[in-house]
Amino acid sequence: MENRFLELIENSIKEHWDLPAFSDYNGHTYHYKDVARRIEKFHIILEHAGIKQGDKVALVGRNSSNWAICFFGILAYGAVAVPILHEFKPDNIHHIVNHSEAKAVLAASSNWENMNEKMMPDVRLFMMLDNFSIIHSKNKEITTVRERINEYFGKKYPRSFTAGDVKYHLEKPEELAVLNYTSGTTSFSKGVMIPYRSLWSNTQFAYDNLPFIHPGDNIVCMLPMAHMYGLAFEILNSVNKGCHVHFLTRTPSPKIIAEAFATIKPSLILAVPLIIEKIVKNKVFPELEKPLIKLLLKVPYIDQKIRDTIATKLNTAFGNNFGEIVIGGAALNKEVEAFLKSINFRYTVGYGMTECGPLVSYAQWDVFEQGSVGRIVDRMEARIDSSDPENEVGEILVRGMNVMLGYYKNPEATKAVMMPDGWMRTGDLGTIDSTGSLFIRGRSKSMILGPSGQNIYPEEIEDRLNNMLYVAESIIISQNGKLIALIYPDWEQVDKAGIQHSEIEKLMQANVDLLNTEMPAYSKVSCFKLYQEEFEKTPKRSIKRYLYQPAEEN
Repeated sequence: MENRFLELIENSIKEHWDLPAFSDYNGHTYHYKDVARRIEKFHIILEHAGIKQGDKVALVGRNSSNWAICFFGILAYGAVAVPILHEFKPDNIHHIVNHSEAKAVLAASSNWENMNEKMMPDVRLFMMLDNFSIIHSKNKEITTVRERINEYFGKKYPRSFTAGDVKYHLEKPEELAVLNYTSGTTSFSKGVMIPYRSLWSNTQFAYDNLPFIHPGDNIVCMLPMAHMYGLAFEILNSVNKGCHVHFLTRTPSPKIIAEAFATIKPSLILAVPLIIEKIVKNKVFPELEKPLIKLLLKVPYIDQKIRDTIATKLNTAFGNNFGEIVIGGAALNKEVEAFLKSINFRYTVGYGMTECGPLVSYAQWDVFEQGSVGRIVDRMEARIDSSDPENEVGEILVRGMNVMLGYYKNPEATKAVMMPDGWMRTGDLGTIDSTGSLFIRGRSKSMILGPSGQNIYPEEIEDRLNNMLYVAESIIISQNGKLIALIYPDWEQVDKAGIQHSEIEKLMQANVDLLNTEMPAYSKVSCFKLYQEEFEKTPKRSIKRYLYQPAEEN
């Protein structure tokens, strides 16, 4: 029998029937048996709405118990989940729904109020994620079915609904499970086709290699579930292990995160570098700069005592109960990493991409090599496209069970990354040392990681900015967690229009203000800098981005 992802989930629900599964922070808790019941009721609605196996079902909303229940419900039914980041603008959401050919849309009320069902003509069923109410359906009887759902459920399971009744879709390894869009805008979004074998392989790897997580353990979900990193390791892994997932249903501000860690005391923490860097830079580094501490850090034995005290404080800040903190999504600041290593902090840095659902490399914190992103995971292989992979930087190529099927309805983009022999181009540059540790040496892709783990594609923002008045070209960079626009104005047009150079600041500020109204909150530009000369280009006339990156984030 082939390895099946849904079999893992089915078995876990049965085994952990009476344990808590999902809680909305400071809200309702669902046990595994409640999740199973809700999934069955959801299936009754999908069936009556005419949703078939293989149909796409879009999910848009903030992280919540209902989001997770629906995600598992979609797969267990045999449909394909299309998770959409709740911060995307309505036109981006409409585009993804239409491009994916979704037949049902489950939307949170905060997203729905700005959406327009007429812009999504092929959708058969619209449901509210907050309470599973029917917004609109092409099948009129659905409202009745929803109102009398307990009656329908009772007819289907007349004796009672038990763990023995949990039977999910029998999927094939190559079957499409999740269609994950890397971005919202029409010209940049690519639907990554993630098959069941990738979900199984990622989930099985976490089961085999994270020994400090046990049934009933607490996990805080703060990464966006519409992205594979948070989805795979805060959700799929946690449910497979029988853990209790707590959803931070609001934007995870440092205050909310600190509160949640203190009360929930998670066993595993998944984070993006920014969260860790903020805590270390704001809470720890200022302490180390105090004259007396600086002096004592030079005294043998006492220096270790101070480091131990700091480690204890830092462990407490994260709830003091975690097996390790896995950091992913972008490079960790070198100074912060050196400090964490010096206090023997339980952290590790992994590497992945949506196209691998997401894992490529990982190593447990006690064998993790500083500066690396771990070792290639089970059922995957990687090679460096250079003649000397240890010393000469080359593109990282990957192959194996985690790799996607391709980009949905986009053979050109698929062909650009998938090689005929099964290897996939990651677009990232690196080296592999003799122990098998992978080191990222540069990103040939320009993606920036947002504060809560969102993918920001600078080209999208530049694309809009470059179309604005008197802008010749621009580069978006990230500095200290903020987006900055470097703008080369069209000085020729400025002079032609008789505009004083002193006025150009005001015009560009107006452009940036307008740009920010069109962007999701995490893609807003904080400030801009004007350039007198055009940006340096390659022979192909593309901007040499690396020349303009801030030194500390290289």
